[in-house]
Amino acid sequence: MASRSSETPEALEPGDLAPVVEMPPTGAKGARLQEIFEEWVAELPPGSPIPSERDLAEHFGVARMTVRLQLDRLAQRGLLYRHRGRGTFVAERRVAHTEHLTSFTEDMRARGLEPGSRLIGIEEMRAGVDLAARLEISASSRVVRIRRVRTADAEPMAAEQTHVPARRFPGLVDAGLDHGSLYDLFEHRYGVQVADAVQRVTVSDLTAEEARLLDTEPGRPAFRIERTTRDSEGAVIEFASSVYRGDRYEVLMHAHRDHH
Repeated sequence: MASRSSETPEALEPGDLAPVVEMPPTGAKGARLQEIFEEWVAELPPGSPIPSERDLAEHFGVARMTVRLQLDRLAQRGLLYRHRGRGTFVAERRVAHTEHLTSFTEDMRARGLEPGSRLIGIEEMRAGVDLAARLEISASSRVVRIRRVRTADAEPMAAEQTHVPARRFPGLVDAGLDHGSLYDLFEHRYGVQVADAVQRVTVSDLTAEEARLLDTEPGRPAFRIERTTRDSEGAVIEFASSVYRGDRYEVLMHAHRDHH
């Protein structure tokens, strides 16, 4: 597993990022610092170190607490991340997961990223009680399990495990799933159209095995998304569980209030 430290650029000095600027009155210093820091984040590659709070405070002539507050706000927005004992760094650019039902391939392309997949394994197996309940089939039925690492611009984004009824998708084991959208395959090879899905999103830390697959460190935050997908006739055609890197992904939801 590649570590960030091996690819991290050399430490930067405040002057490398911005010249000394005339700061506004006290009440507006925080807002000005936020603008400056946002410009850095937009220009620096992921993993770039941010100078220490003390150096930044001295460079801009502000209180250290003012610097810390602005860095904390950027970290809360997912633009920076802190590594205890090492410092503060520019985070990976995040991709937003919306409520629209799209495949991973469609999702990445809509954001200007090149989607990809690495097949970990594909096999046919007995459903068993738990999967049978998810897929609304009998426990003795056969299912196809597909395990893939999904990438965006060749960088690991998610580890995905998908189960589908084998009877509904004969020959899927030999279909070749290294690239492309599973939903496209459903439609064009099997004539099955994806209609709707119920998704459940939780947050937890990456296990050592998940971190290895996603080329990051164990214990980092992750989104876990379970999805049950139905076709246009209401039949369940897929149960998928995915683990997304929390430093590269976020969940965006559109909410509205009903007025009676």
